[in-house]
This record gives sequence, structure tokens and C-alpha cells, in this order.
Amino acid sequence: MLEYTLEKELWDAGYEFVCGVDEAGRGPLCGPVVAAAVILPRGLYIEGLNDSKKLTAKKRDALYDQIIESALAYAIEEGSVEEINSTNILEATMNAMRRAVSNLKVSANFALVDGNIARNFPIDAKPVIGGDAKSPSIAAASILAKVTRDRLCIDMDKQFPMYGIAKHKGYGTKDHMAALRKYGAEPSIYRTKFIRFLDKDENENG
Repeated sequence: MLEYTLEKELWDAGYEFVCGVDEAGRGPLCGPVVAAAVILPRGLYIEGLNDSKKLTAKKRDALYDQIIESALAYAIEEGSVEEINSTNILEATMNAMRRAVSNLKVSANFALVDGNIARNFPIDAKPVIGGDAKSPSIAAASILAKVTRDRLCIDMDKQFPMYGIAKHKGYGTKDHMAALRKYGAEPSIYRTKFIRFLDKDENENG
């Protein structure tokens, strides 16, 4: 069971509404990066709440519904492929995280952000390395982000079934790389800086 240790320190310091923030999809070759921010009621216990990567897809889906129903506030935002391509994945991720915090229906006073960077947030913020395994608020955000991103992958797979995105979720697996070399990269969903190996292949074969 995850304890509200980090949140309690902030509550005791006068921050009434603490949100957890996390992302999903920084590493894949295609699709948006998804960020979520969540404010949970103080002391709420959700059985099985943990780092989304440690849970089965079925359990994540069930927890997603519980989090949506019980959170004081939540927001889910995307950093689009266009945004990733025009800036970079880190900036697109930070932008999506900041938008999620700004769009909470209950204004948060403090953000606990998974990872080692919490830059230019609209409220006080603190990075927490491995936060999705330490904070219920961050764990909840990680599940909302992961489930949303996985559902987007299923949608992309329906549009472009030749890539197998529903299976590998956009990561650079052997089958995915082979499909890209066979079919090329659909520009509407692929991140240009992540598929430079295709240019390298072309140069080597040319």
C-alpha cells in the first residue's frame, strides 16, 4: 500500500490541494506523449494502486475507472506529434504536464512530478524520482496517462494496422522496426527525430 508520506508533508506545510503528475509515452517512436494530473482526497485508499508499469492492463483499466470516480480533480493532456517534432520530447512532455496541472477543475497548490525535472510549472512543484512507486497521487496520474496512451495506440492501430501499434504500443521492437522499413513512416503519427534510422538505412542502401 502506498502511503501519503510526501503529500502529508505538504499538507502539514499548508498546501491544501496537492496533485500528482506523470506521463506515458516518452520513449515510443510514434503518437503523442500523454500527461495526467490528479488530486486525490486525503487518505483515500484505492486497493492495488501502484506504478502503472507494475500492473496488468486489466488492472490498470479497473483502477482508471476508480480514480476517475474518486478523485477531487483530474486532467489528462497530450503533447502532440506535431509539438514533439517542432520542439523535442522533453519540452512536449513538460508542456503537457503543465497543461494538465492548469486544467484541473480544483486548483492545485503544489505538484509532485514523477521524474527528475519539474520546470516552469504554474504552481510550486517538486520532482520525485520513482514517484509513481512512492506517492498515491503520482501513481494515480501514471495510470490515467498510461491507460489513455494505450487507448490512443489502439486507435492508431485501427488507422494504420500495418505497424502493429496495438501490440508494441509504439516502442522500437524488432517487428515494429521491420514494419517501418517495409512501409515507411506515416508522417501524421511518427516522431521525426525518433526514426532517423530510416534516413540512415536509405543513405546506406543508396
